[in-house]
Amino acid sequence: MTINRRRFVSLSVAAAAGAPASAAFAAPAADAGFFDGRQLGLRPSETEDQTNALQRAVDQAASARLPLMLPPGTIRAAGVILPQGVQLNGVAGATRLVASRAKPILASTSADNVHLAGITFDGGGQPLNGNTGLVMLTGGDRVRVTDCEFIGVSSFALMLDRIGGEVTGCSILGAGDAAIFSLDARGLTVARNRIRRAGNNGIQIWRRENGDDGSLVTDNRIEEIGAQGGGTGQNGNGINVFRAANVTVRGNRIHNCIFSAVRGNAASGMHVTENTCSQLGEVALYAEFGFEGAVISGNTVDGAGHGISVTNFNEGGRLAVVQGNILRNIAPQPYARIANETHGVGIFVEADTAVTGNVIEKTARVGIMAGWGRFLRDVTITGNVVRSAPIGIGVSVTSGAGAALVANNMISGATRGAVLGMEHMDPVSGDLTKEGAVRYSQLVVTGNRVN
Repeated sequence: MTINRRRFVSLSVAAAAGAPASAAFAAPAADAGFFDGRQLGLRPSETEDQTNALQRAVDQAASARLPLMLPPGTIRAAGVILPQGVQLNGVAGATRLVASRAKPILASTSADNVHLAGITFDGGGQPLNGNTGLVMLTGGDRVRVTDCEFIGVSSFALMLDRIGGEVTGCSILGAGDAAIFSLDARGLTVARNRIRRAGNNGIQIWRRENGDDGSLVTDNRIEEIGAQGGGTGQNGNGINVFRAANVTVRGNRIHNCIFSAVRGNAASGMHVTENTCSQLGEVALYAEFGFEGAVISGNTVDGAGHGISVTNFNEGGRLAVVQGNILRNIAPQPYARIANETHGVGIFVEADTAVTGNVIEKTARVGIMAGWGRFLRDVTITGNVVRSAPIGIGVSVTSGAGAALVANNMISGATRGAVLGMEHMDPVSGDLTKEGAVRYSQLVVTGNRVN
């Protein structure tokens, strides 16, 4: 039985109305369908460690298969083990579990049917080690973490290992590492959460080895993501997908990340759709290294070092659709962790990719770039609008580069040329849209409108 706050209040009033005041809380309210934590010995206190009392209450509620209602106020505890099936409900904004030692407040090694709702988890300044979450759930399906708050966390806020279920409506402020870290998910939804000021990544969807994951990361608001752990892109991202196949990243608002809004590394079958992204230090939307299959469509990017990159054909990265995105103000960013003079490309792709129906405005170097040296194969660039880019469309013509089709694009304000042959970032041809331009056997340029 799920007990929300309204149900809890009505049951408490009914119980109090039917018994003398001195007896209203004389026994656990199991007959009402839940346990009241106060009746099981929990006494909110700013100083007292109540780990033992909370553990006893959790065990009793789980044994009876009834929810445990935690009272408003501060409960200091650490190292509480959650049995299967336990449901902990707090009063949102009022029930605070504060870490009393440098250990997770709650942990479970068999988390089937564990539900947590309406609880504020406060790290209390405790220095958790680098592989620890303030709440750690392992090996469970039908897990729910809803309407919870995480603050003052030195490492991961919520760490999930082999979990299926959902994390929804939570607020996570100031996690020292990632706010939410999922490893080897079993069908996980991460939705409608608010994440701010995470030290390394907002949401991590990772696997120990390449494999199907299928997590849904939707409608989250992610802001102010740092890269305290350093590196060249493994940190500093709003959403980081690593080795996890068939992950959907949809409808998120992502702002102010040191590196990327969404970065997929060896993430085959990733769908990145309908996200709104701004103020990104490096590539806004990234599919890199050994992946096969990426769909990047319907996104808006305003302000990034690069807009979209589908890259690393040399490592097996291939097969993508980049469609219907709006990208603008793509240039080196003053807050980027790694200065890169090549920043300023709206869309960059390498192999087996269709780039169609995108609108790109104001890029510092190139609107759309196909290929890097000889790493180019079977790319089509059709029906795009490119405005105010020095080079509208660049295509690698290095010896060994593969085939590309550039057709029916609208290119306006390309001061160095509408379509140019490139060797890496250096133009090596005149404008290929003009009569008399040199032709390359692997490259077809036709039907483009140049203003």
